[in-house]
Amino acid sequence: MAGTETLDRNTWETVLNQMTEEHQGEFVTIEVLDPEVGHQSEADRLPFATLVYDSKDDVVAVSVGGRSPRYPVVLRHLVWHPREIDVATQDIPEPAVRTVDKDGTATLITFFPQESGTES
Repeated sequence: MAGTETLDRNTWETVLNQMTEEHQGEFVTIEVLDPEVGHQSEADRLPFATLVYDSKDDVVAVSVGGRSPRYPVVLRHLVWHPREIDVATQDIPEPAVRTVDKDGTATLITFFPQESGTES
């Protein structure tokens, strides 16, 4: 991704926890870019819950939903054994995070501000 910074592995947990705090109340799109299967959409502008890295299990987890009657179920997308995490570093309309797993499959997580009058 142009205008991004590749994070050092020892900062993954801290940076993703910070992003979780910064993007509360926003919506998120999750897209999987698999070199063999192609582009797949997993979530389209659902309420963002968390984005974390668990070093014990070596997994990045992004969670959406589960915070209101409108979206009562939590959807979690897991990226096992990530080898790279990139974050947008420039002021762009939609902040994003890209994770790449050991097989080269990328997951793109894009944040969108909540529009006024939209229920989360």
